[in-house]
Amino acid sequence: MKRAILLLSLAVAVASVRPASAQSDIGFKAIGGSIAFVNVENLDGTVGLGVFADIGHVAPQITLHPVIEYWSKSEEAFGAKASARDISLGCRGEYEFVVNNPKVHPFAGAGLGLHFVNTKATISMPGFPDQTAEASDTKLGLDLGGGISTPIGPKNDFRAEMWYGIVSDVGQFALRVGISHRLGM
Repeated sequence: MKRAILLLSLAVAVASVRPASAQSDIGFKAIGGSIAFVNVENLDGTVGLGVFADIGHVAPQITLHPVIEYWSKSEEAFGAKASARDISLGCRGEYEFVVNNPKVHPFAGAGLGLHFVNTKATISMPGFPDQTAEASDTKLGLDLGGGISTPIGPKNDFRAEMWYGIVSDVGQFALRVGISHRLGM
């Protein structure tokens, strides 16, 4: 009896998984690059760069986008130099809204990222050796955002996005524009 219940449970589990896998379409669909204005908590705004990929649908309207993003900011005043940088590796799930206009594709998303944050400060005073302090930390961040995508050619899309990264001590808001290139079509 226990064996029959176990086999029946396994059959129901396999049957329920089958439709979900039929709807997924995983594989490299597009690659792209972006540039951003990044406003970092406790720092002035700076420029950021990024690369991303579209690795397909995990559900009918949800796509996965791995991202690598970078920003750096340096300031100098009164003999002191300070710099901060962040290199993040993450993946975002984007929900594509259905709209009547086939040329505009709005989306909203969320994702997780590892942020490799480095800060450095140097104080220079005449007659004394420079004093330098440096710290590196790896932090987990949550990204929330959205934007639009629109075709600009047979294989290229323009993307405009807003993302807010919730990261301890370096929360960041980014306005990002980019171009993606579809592969294999």
